[in-house]
Amino acid sequence: MYRKFTALLAAGLSVAMTLALAGPAAAQARQRDKNNMRNLGIGLGAAAVHQAIKGKKTNAIILGAGAAYSAKKYEDQRKAQNRDNRNRISRVYRYRNGRRVGYYKYINGRKVGYYRVSNR
Repeated sequence: MYRKFTALLAAGLSVAMTLALAGPAAAQARQRDKNNMRNLGIGLGAAAVHQAIKGKKTNAIILGAGAAYSAKKYEDQRKAQNRDNRNRISRVYRYRNGRRVGYYKYINGRKVGYYRVSNR
């Protein structure tokens, strides 16, 4: 009876943690979401190993599947963050006699061209 109760408690806690982290994560910044998925995956993986050592295969499989899903979400967030960083565009303006005359355009830290600003 006690073993069933602890198994159900462990499974319930893992589901509750997943739901608690998944809800507010949608409104948070990408970095925080990425870190939450990483930490959740580590926690679920550790719980899966613990359940496997105890001999509870079903619980270990469920927790392992949760850890695998969390790892996939982490990788998706990491790739999306890299994609956003890769498409970063910046400009460095040039001035002559206090007036803006043009700018150098940089994409991902590489200069791609110079553009003149029309004289007004």
